[in-house]
Amino acid sequence: MAEAFGPQSFEADDEQLVGNIEGYIDAFIAGLQSFFVVMPRGEGFVEFERFKSAYGCLRDKSGTFDRLSEEVALRAVELDPMALVVLRTMTGLTAPELAHLACGELGVDVDQSSARRVDKRARDGMAILGAASAKTQQCADCMVRMAVRLLARGARAVGPEAIHRLDKIDTKHGLGDIEALAVGGVPYEALLYERLLGRPFATHRDAVSEKVGEILEEAVEAQLCSHDIPFHRAGVAERFENMDQAPDFLIPDGTNPRVVIEAKLAEDDGTARDKVTRVQHLAQLREERLQRGAASFDVIACADGRGFGVRREDVRKLLLATHGKLFTLGTIDRLVGASSLRSFSSKSHG
Repeated sequence: MAEAFGPQSFEADDEQLVGNIEGYIDAFIAGLQSFFVVMPRGEGFVEFERFKSAYGCLRDKSGTFDRLSEEVALRAVELDPMALVVLRTMTGLTAPELAHLACGELGVDVDQSSARRVDKRARDGMAILGAASAKTQQCADCMVRMAVRLLARGARAVGPEAIHRLDKIDTKHGLGDIEALAVGGVPYEALLYERLLGRPFATHRDAVSEKVGEILEEAVEAQLCSHDIPFHRAGVAERFENMDQAPDFLIPDGTNPRVVIEAKLAEDDGTARDKVTRVQHLAQLREERLQRGAASFDVIACADGRGFGVRREDVRKLLLATHGKLFTLGTIDRLVGASSLRSFSSKSHG
Protein backbone atom coordinates (compact mmCIF):
# COMPACT_ATOMS: atom_id res chain seq x y z
CA MET A 1 0.00 0.00 0.00
CA ALA A 2 2.80 2.43 0.87
CA GLU A 3 4.43 2.27 -2.57
CA ALA A 4 1.22 3.41 -4.27
CA PHE A 5 1.63 6.90 -2.82
CA GLY A 6 5.17 7.62 -3.94
CA PRO A 7 8.37 7.97 -1.90
CA GLN A 8 7.92 7.69 1.86
CA SER A 9 9.62 9.97 4.35
CA PHE A 10 10.71 7.13 6.63
CA GLU A 11 12.95 5.87 3.79
CA ALA A 12 14.81 9.20 3.51
CA ASP A 13 17.82 10.61 5.32
CA ASP A 14 17.75 14.16 6.68
CA GLU A 15 19.15 15.70 3.50
CA GLN A 16 16.63 13.91 1.29
CA LEU A 17 13.82 14.80 3.68
CA VAL A 18 14.50 18.52 3.53
CA GLY A 19 15.17 18.50 -0.21
CA ASN A 20 11.94 16.72 -1.13
CA ILE A 21 9.70 17.60 1.80
CA GLU A 22 6.78 18.73 -0.38
CA GLY A 23 6.74 15.31 -2.04
CA TYR A 24 6.80 13.57 1.32
CA ILE A 25 3.92 15.75 2.53
CA ASP A 26 1.96 14.76 -0.59
CA ALA A 27 2.69 11.07 -0.03
CA PHE A 28 1.61 11.19 3.60
CA ILE A 29 -1.65 13.02 2.89
CA ALA A 30 -2.44 10.68 -0.01
CA GLY A 31 -2.12 7.72 2.33
CA LEU A 32 -4.52 9.02 4.99
CA GLN A 33 -7.74 7.13 5.57
CA SER A 34 -11.10 8.24 6.94
CA PHE A 35 -12.72 6.40 9.82
CA PHE A 36 -16.09 8.15 10.12
CA VAL A 37 -18.07 6.15 7.54
CA VAL A 38 -17.38 2.67 8.92
CA MET A 39 -17.56 2.29 12.70
CA PRO A 40 -16.95 -0.63 15.03
CA ARG A 41 -20.11 -2.15 16.45
CA GLY A 42 -18.82 -2.28 19.99
CA GLU A 43 -20.29 -4.37 22.78
CA GLY A 44 -23.36 -2.18 23.31
CA PHE A 45 -24.61 -2.05 19.73
CA VAL A 46 -28.36 -2.73 19.47
CA GLU A 47 -29.51 -4.50 16.32
CA PHE A 48 -32.68 -3.17 14.71
CA GLU A 49 -34.55 -6.46 15.09
CA ARG A 50 -33.84 -6.43 18.83
CA PHE A 51 -35.04 -2.84 19.16
CA LYS A 52 -38.11 -3.66 17.05
CA SER A 53 -38.98 -6.55 19.35
CA ALA A 54 -38.88 -4.32 22.44
CA TYR A 55 -40.90 -1.66 20.63
CA GLY A 56 -43.48 -4.31 19.79
CA CYS A 57 -43.74 -5.31 23.45
CA LEU A 58 -44.37 -1.71 24.51
CA ARG A 59 -46.80 -1.11 21.65
CA ASP A 60 -48.83 -4.22 22.32
CA LYS A 61 -49.04 -3.66 26.07
CA SER A 62 -50.25 -0.08 25.55
CA GLY A 63 -52.72 -0.80 22.75
CA THR A 64 -50.58 0.97 20.14
CA PHE A 65 -49.91 3.68 22.76
CA ASP A 66 -53.60 4.49 23.22
CA ARG A 67 -53.42 3.25 26.83
CA LEU A 68 -49.81 4.14 27.65
CA SER A 69 -49.47 4.84 31.36
CA GLU A 70 -46.73 4.54 33.94
CA GLU A 71 -47.99 1.16 35.14
CA VAL A 72 -48.42 -0.20 31.61
CA ALA A 73 -44.91 0.93 30.71
CA LEU A 74 -43.48 -0.67 33.85
CA ARG A 75 -45.13 -3.99 32.96
CA ALA A 76 -43.63 -3.81 29.47
CA VAL A 77 -40.17 -3.05 30.84
CA GLU A 78 -40.42 -5.94 33.27
CA LEU A 79 -41.20 -8.24 30.33
CA ASP A 80 -38.50 -6.74 28.11
CA PRO A 81 -35.93 -4.42 29.72
CA MET A 82 -35.10 -2.97 26.29
CA ALA A 83 -38.51 -1.28 26.39
CA LEU A 84 -36.90 1.32 28.68
CA VAL A 85 -34.49 2.18 25.86
CA VAL A 86 -37.45 2.49 23.50
CA LEU A 87 -39.20 4.88 25.91
CA ARG A 88 -36.05 6.92 26.36
CA THR A 89 -35.55 7.09 22.60
CA MET A 90 -39.12 8.35 22.21
CA THR A 91 -38.31 11.25 24.53
CA GLY A 92 -35.06 11.98 22.68
CA LEU A 93 -33.15 12.22 25.97
CA THR A 94 -30.03 10.47 27.22
CA ALA A 95 -30.22 8.21 30.27
CA PRO A 96 -28.54 10.80 32.59
CA GLU A 97 -30.86 13.55 31.30
CA LEU A 98 -33.93 11.43 31.97
CA ALA A 99 -32.66 10.54 35.45
CA HIS A 100 -31.94 14.18 36.25
CA LEU A 101 -35.51 15.18 35.41
CA ALA A 102 -36.81 12.27 37.47
CA CYS A 103 -34.83 13.45 40.49
CA GLY A 104 -36.43 16.87 40.34
CA GLU A 105 -39.98 15.66 39.79
CA LEU A 106 -40.15 12.41 41.73
CA GLY A 107 -37.87 13.42 44.58
CA VAL A 108 -35.69 10.32 44.29
CA ASP A 109 -31.92 10.59 44.10
CA VAL A 110 -30.78 8.87 40.89
CA ASP A 111 -27.18 9.67 39.98
CA GLN A 112 -25.92 9.74 36.39
CA SER A 113 -23.67 6.70 36.72
CA SER A 114 -26.61 4.62 37.98
CA ALA A 115 -28.74 5.85 35.08
CA ARG A 116 -26.07 4.82 32.57
CA ARG A 117 -25.68 1.43 34.25
CA VAL A 118 -29.43 0.75 34.19
CA ASP A 119 -29.64 1.81 30.55
CA LYS A 120 -26.77 -0.52 29.65
CA ARG A 121 -28.39 -3.39 31.54
CA ALA A 122 -31.56 -2.75 29.57
CA ARG A 123 -29.66 -2.79 26.26
CA ASP A 124 -27.98 -6.03 27.30
CA GLY A 125 -31.37 -7.59 28.10
CA MET A 126 -30.64 -7.89 31.82
CA ALA A 127 -33.39 -7.47 34.40
CA ILE A 128 -33.88 -3.94 35.72
CA LEU A 129 -37.19 -4.65 37.44
CA GLY A 130 -38.37 -7.70 39.35
CA ALA A 131 -35.21 -9.78 39.76
CA ALA A 132 -32.86 -6.78 39.86
CA SER A 133 -31.37 -5.18 42.99
CA ALA A 134 -33.40 -2.65 44.94
CA LYS A 135 -31.22 0.24 43.74
CA THR A 136 -31.52 -0.84 40.11
CA GLN A 137 -35.27 -1.22 40.42
CA GLN A 138 -35.66 2.21 41.97
CA CYS A 139 -33.60 3.86 39.23
CA ALA A 140 -35.45 2.02 36.44
CA ASP A 141 -38.84 2.77 37.99
CA CYS A 142 -38.07 6.50 38.14
CA MET A 143 -36.77 6.62 34.59
CA VAL A 144 -39.81 4.78 33.20
CA ARG A 145 -42.28 6.98 35.08
CA MET A 146 -40.50 10.16 34.03
CA ALA A 147 -40.40 9.11 30.39
CA VAL A 148 -44.14 8.42 30.32
CA ARG A 149 -44.91 11.74 31.99
CA LEU A 150 -42.83 13.62 29.46
CA LEU A 151 -44.45 11.83 26.54
CA ALA A 152 -47.92 12.54 27.89
CA ARG A 153 -47.23 16.26 28.32
CA GLY A 154 -45.59 16.91 24.98
CA ALA A 155 -43.66 20.11 24.33
CA ARG A 156 -44.38 23.25 26.32
CA ALA A 157 -44.16 26.72 24.82
CA VAL A 158 -40.68 28.20 25.18
CA GLY A 159 -40.80 31.29 22.95
CA PRO A 160 -39.29 32.03 19.53
CA GLU A 161 -35.67 32.09 20.71
CA ALA A 162 -35.61 28.51 21.98
CA ILE A 163 -36.83 25.02 21.09
CA HIS A 164 -38.19 22.36 23.43
CA ARG A 165 -36.60 18.90 23.23
CA LEU A 166 -40.04 17.29 22.88
CA ASP A 167 -40.99 19.57 20.00
CA LYS A 168 -40.76 16.59 17.64
CA ILE A 169 -43.21 15.12 15.17
CA ASP A 170 -44.06 12.23 17.51
CA THR A 171 -44.19 14.05 20.87
CA LYS A 172 -45.11 17.71 20.32
CA HIS A 173 -48.76 17.35 21.41
CA GLY A 174 -48.48 14.35 23.70
CA LEU A 175 -49.57 10.72 23.38
CA GLY A 176 -51.94 11.46 20.49
CA ASP A 177 -48.98 12.19 18.23
CA ILE A 178 -47.31 8.93 19.20
CA GLU A 179 -50.44 6.91 18.50
CA ALA A 180 -50.99 8.59 15.12
CA LEU A 181 -47.43 7.92 13.93
CA ALA A 182 -47.41 4.38 15.29
CA VAL A 183 -50.46 3.65 13.13
CA GLY A 184 -49.76 5.76 10.06
CA GLY A 185 -45.96 5.88 9.87
CA VAL A 186 -43.49 8.75 9.66
CA PRO A 187 -43.22 11.02 6.59
CA TYR A 188 -39.81 10.71 4.99
CA GLU A 189 -39.14 14.44 5.22
CA ALA A 190 -39.75 14.27 8.98
CA LEU A 191 -37.22 11.44 9.29
CA LEU A 192 -34.66 13.44 7.34
CA TYR A 193 -35.28 16.55 9.44
CA GLU A 194 -34.64 14.64 12.65
CA ARG A 195 -31.45 13.27 11.13
CA LEU A 196 -30.42 16.85 10.40
CA LEU A 197 -30.97 17.77 14.04
CA GLY A 198 -29.53 14.63 15.58
CA ARG A 199 -27.15 13.08 13.02
CA PRO A 200 -27.60 9.40 12.14
CA PHE A 201 -25.63 7.03 14.39
CA ALA A 202 -24.64 9.97 16.63
CA THR A 203 -25.19 8.13 19.90
CA HIS A 204 -23.41 5.02 18.69
CA ARG A 205 -20.54 7.06 17.26
CA ASP A 206 -20.06 8.76 20.62
CA ALA A 207 -20.16 5.39 22.36
CA VAL A 208 -17.42 3.87 20.20
CA SER A 209 -15.28 6.98 19.69
CA GLU A 210 -12.65 5.74 22.13
CA LYS A 211 -12.56 2.36 20.42
CA VAL A 212 -12.06 4.04 17.04
CA GLY A 213 -9.24 6.13 18.49
CA GLU A 214 -7.44 3.00 19.68
CA ILE A 215 -7.21 1.45 16.21
CA LEU A 216 -3.81 2.97 15.46
CA GLU A 217 -2.41 2.37 18.95
CA GLU A 218 -3.39 -1.29 18.73
CA ALA A 219 -1.73 -1.53 15.31
CA VAL A 220 1.50 -0.11 16.77
CA GLU A 221 1.36 -2.53 19.67
CA ALA A 222 0.81 -5.43 17.28
CA GLN A 223 3.93 -4.49 15.33
CA LEU A 224 6.05 -4.23 18.47
CA CYS A 225 4.79 -7.56 19.76
CA SER A 226 5.27 -9.34 16.44
CA HIS A 227 8.93 -8.29 16.46
CA ASP A 228 9.46 -9.13 20.15
CA ILE A 229 10.31 -5.54 21.00
CA PRO A 230 10.01 -4.66 24.70
CA PHE A 231 7.88 -1.57 25.36
CA HIS A 232 5.87 0.33 27.90
CA ARG A 233 2.42 1.58 26.91
CA ALA A 234 1.73 4.72 28.93
CA GLY A 235 -1.43 5.24 30.92
CA VAL A 236 -3.57 8.37 30.80
CA ALA A 237 -2.19 9.90 33.99
CA GLU A 238 1.49 9.10 33.40
CA ARG A 239 3.97 11.95 32.97
CA PHE A 240 7.20 12.19 31.02
CA GLU A 241 9.81 14.76 32.06
CA ASN A 242 8.02 18.12 31.92
CA MET A 243 5.16 16.91 29.73
CA ASP A 244 1.62 16.70 31.10
CA GLN A 245 1.25 13.28 29.53
CA ALA A 246 3.71 10.58 28.58
CA PRO A 247 4.11 9.41 24.96
CA ASP A 248 1.89 6.51 23.95
CA PHE A 249 4.78 4.05 23.75
CA LEU A 250 8.25 4.08 25.30
CA ILE A 251 10.89 1.59 24.12
CA PRO A 252 12.34 -0.46 25.71
CA ASP A 253 10.75 0.82 28.95
CA GLY A 254 9.34 3.91 30.64
CA THR A 255 12.39 4.55 32.83
CA ASN A 256 15.10 4.98 30.22
CA PRO A 257 13.43 5.17 26.77
CA ARG A 258 15.47 5.12 23.60
CA VAL A 259 12.48 5.46 21.27
CA VAL A 260 9.16 7.14 21.94
CA ILE A 261 6.07 6.79 19.76
CA GLU A 262 3.03 9.02 19.54
CA ALA A 263 0.02 7.42 17.84
CA LYS A 264 -3.16 9.26 16.99
CA LEU A 265 -6.18 8.83 14.76
CA ALA A 266 -7.87 12.21 14.22
CA GLU A 267 -10.88 13.08 12.10
CA ASP A 268 -10.77 16.80 12.91
CA ASP A 269 -7.93 19.27 12.53
CA GLY A 270 -8.12 20.46 16.14
CA THR A 271 -7.33 17.03 17.53
CA ALA A 272 -4.62 16.55 14.93
CA ARG A 273 -3.04 19.88 15.80
CA ASP A 274 -2.88 18.93 19.49
CA LYS A 275 -0.99 15.76 18.60
CA VAL A 276 1.41 17.70 16.35
CA THR A 277 2.21 19.98 19.30
CA ARG A 278 2.96 16.97 21.52
CA VAL A 279 5.28 15.47 18.91
CA GLN A 280 7.09 18.80 18.58
CA HIS A 281 7.50 18.95 22.34
CA LEU A 282 9.04 15.48 22.31
CA ALA A 283 11.46 16.60 19.60
CA GLN A 284 12.42 19.58 21.75
CA LEU A 285 13.11 17.32 24.74
CA ARG A 286 15.19 15.07 22.46
CA GLU A 287 17.36 18.01 21.36
CA GLU A 288 17.73 19.32 24.90
CA ARG A 289 19.05 15.94 26.02
CA LEU A 290 21.51 15.84 23.14
CA GLN A 291 22.77 19.34 23.94
CA ARG A 292 23.40 18.27 27.56
CA GLY A 293 25.26 15.20 26.37
CA ALA A 294 22.67 13.01 28.01
CA ALA A 295 21.17 9.83 26.61
CA SER A 296 18.41 10.83 24.22
CA PHE A 297 15.69 9.10 22.23
CA ASP A 298 14.26 8.91 18.72
CA VAL A 299 10.77 10.28 18.08
CA ILE A 300 8.32 8.37 15.90
CA ALA A 301 4.79 9.45 15.00
CA CYS A 302 1.99 7.23 13.74
CA ALA A 303 -0.91 9.31 12.49
CA ASP A 304 -4.01 8.79 10.40
CA GLY A 305 -7.46 10.23 9.76
CA ARG A 306 -8.63 13.14 7.64
CA GLY A 307 -7.75 15.64 10.40
CA PHE A 308 -4.04 15.32 9.60
CA GLY A 309 -4.62 16.23 5.97
CA VAL A 310 -6.23 19.61 6.60
CA ARG A 311 -3.03 21.64 7.12
CA ARG A 312 0.09 20.87 5.13
CA GLU A 313 2.12 22.92 7.59
CA ASP A 314 1.18 20.51 10.39
CA VAL A 315 2.43 17.58 8.31
CA ARG A 316 5.67 19.49 7.66
CA LYS A 317 6.11 19.95 11.42
CA LEU A 318 5.58 16.23 12.02
CA LEU A 319 8.09 15.27 9.35
CA LEU A 320 10.77 17.58 10.68
CA ALA A 321 10.17 16.69 14.33
CA THR A 322 10.44 12.95 13.62
CA HIS A 323 13.23 13.18 11.00
CA GLY A 324 10.75 11.63 8.60
CA LYS A 325 9.71 8.74 10.83
CA LEU A 326 6.02 9.34 10.22
CA PHE A 327 3.73 6.37 9.53
CA THR A 328 0.06 5.87 8.70
CA LEU A 329 -2.10 2.79 9.22
CA GLY A 330 -1.30 1.89 5.60
CA THR A 331 2.47 1.95 6.21
CA ILE A 332 2.50 0.64 9.78
CA ASP A 333 3.96 -2.65 8.58
CA ARG A 334 7.19 -0.68 7.86
CA LEU A 335 7.34 0.77 11.38
CA VAL A 336 10.07 -1.52 12.71
CA GLY A 337 12.11 -2.12 9.57
CA ALA A 338 12.34 1.57 8.64
CA SER A 339 13.27 2.94 12.06
CA SER A 340 15.66 2.41 14.95
CA LEU A 341 13.10 0.06 16.46
CA ARG A 342 14.69 -2.77 14.48
CA SER A 343 17.70 -2.71 16.84
CA PHE A 344 15.42 -3.68 19.73
CA SER A 345 13.92 -6.67 17.94
CA SER A 346 15.21 -10.01 19.09
CA LYS A 347 14.09 -11.46 15.76
CA SER A 348 16.45 -9.19 13.83
CA HIS A 349 19.35 -10.77 15.68
CA GLY A 350 18.10 -14.32 15.57
